Amino acid sequence: MEKTGFIDNLRSDFPASIVVFFVALPLCLGIALASGAPLFSGLIAGIIGGIVVGALSGSKIGVSGPAAGLAAIVLTSIGTLGGFENFLVAVVLGGIIQLIFGLLRAGVIGYYFPSSVIKGMLTGIGIIIILKQIPHFIGYDADPEGDFAFLQVDGQNTFSEIFNALNFIQPGSALIGLIGLTILLLWEKVLAKKAKIFQVIQGPLVAVVVGIIFFAATGSSNALAISSKHLVSVPVPKDLTSFLAQFSFPNFAAIANTEVWVVAFTIALVASLETLLCVEATDKLDPHKNVTPTNRELLAQGTGNIISGLIGGLPITQVIVRSSANIQSGGRSKMSAVIHGLFLLLSVILIPNLLNMIPLSVLAAILLVVGFKLAKPGLFKTMYKLGWKQFVPFMVTVLGIIFTDLLVGIGLGLIVGIAVILIKSYQNSHFLHKEGEDIDDGKVKMTLAEEVTFFNKGAILKELDRLPKGSFLELDVTNTKYLDNDIIEIMDDFILKAKERNITIKLISEKGVVLNPESYFRFFNNQRKAS
Repeated sequence: MEKTGFIDNLRSDFPASIVVFFVALPLCLGIALASGAPLFSGLIAGIIGGIVVGALSGSKIGVSGPAAGLAAIVLTSIGTLGGFENFLVAVVLGGIIQLIFGLLRAGVIGYYFPSSVIKGMLTGIGIIIILKQIPHFIGYDADPEGDFAFLQVDGQNTFSEIFNALNFIQPGSALIGLIGLTILLLWEKVLAKKAKIFQVIQGPLVAVVVGIIFFAATGSSNALAISSKHLVSVPVPKDLTSFLAQFSFPNFAAIANTEVWVVAFTIALVASLETLLCVEATDKLDPHKNVTPTNRELLAQGTGNIISGLIGGLPITQVIVRSSANIQSGGRSKMSAVIHGLFLLLSVILIPNLLNMIPLSVLAAILLVVGFKLAKPGLFKTMYKLGWKQFVPFMVTVLGIIFTDLLVGIGLGLIVGIAVILIKSYQNSHFLHKEGEDIDDGKVKMTLAEEVTFFNKGAILKELDRLPKGSFLELDVTNTKYLDNDIIEIMDDFILKAKERNITIKLISEKGVVLNPESYFRFFNNQRKAS
């Protein structure tokens, strides 16, 4: 990849960071609200995720912050642990456990998720973003931003919320949402191709500015007026003292509580898994195909969670919505994540009142565009053409995310993906090459692969059972270096059955040497015991 300098990257990273900032702001607040935590705790997590994790991470385009997938865990844990300050102890301990995961090089787990499941995750998240933003887009904000679960905190589900929202359309919110969406599409499809200035000044920034002007112009008595409950709601401190009072600190007296440790391990496991999945997904989306060092990512996330917990923030993970917005906006290096974190910090200190003039419907328009880019209809056709072994895990993941939540959907997709692998291992004989099967002389040659494991057990049994009585089997193990114990056992059993079925076995090892089958498999078995 062609190297670019800091200034060259900054030309791309700065505009991208503005878009990520506008995407992150409502999500930080909404996830905190859905978690039953102070609103400011979501902003703290977003700031730390941007500045600290962004600086330490090896990902060039990943963005971290509070995650919707942890909202239910946070909501339950705050109650069971007896308060938010006790919960913060679990966040700190969870960060320490993540550091241990990183040192133990557990990041390799992320490489074992099938591509079909990762693509299903991206598509499912894109669809759920679109479905969840429709009510906000027309001015119905009963469910907080960042609640991506099918069963919502307001008692509705994803689809009933949309139908319910149609009865509560707010004219002002819906109008400025449409205007904002028009600006975004016009900016990307037309204006950005006309002049460079339209590439430097991002469409989302213009849409937000127009939204603020619309709110100010319509006032409070106009039919198109937008009430405060349909606007961003950032805490507004009166002075420095009240600003500092928003920070919470962990009650380390609760560290002896075993439930705190259970929650800490839960946070560490779920946050690490979400991060590793997001890393895999963002690396696939990255047009420059950078590869993120996963163990370093766990260390960065652990450090971020320790700091976030110490000053009153929610747990942090790398998150796909903000990361994909960063990629779609042209982010090139980790500076876009860091700058977005700085924007969050400065804005809540300097301009909270201005932020509270932004209509949620405008931010919903931005997220609708992000969601559509993640869930392009053409991807379904592409996955279908790849065959059922790719399409089924893909669709199960997509539907699972839509009708349950992110982690359950991925889990279902992974289970189906493993089932497909097992079926393929049973049906396919790529490890077992047969020669002479169609020649009616009773001779069959089978060649075992370099490594044969229990995954291949079903297929081997099927092929051996198909051999007719009186056959002559030439078994070539010249290249075989490893035989699983399951394979050795079925081979031992087959040697006995072969005598009953009058099947002759000729076993060929290195350089064409003919070996006694019983001795050969006994040798493999002894090697396994010695190791």
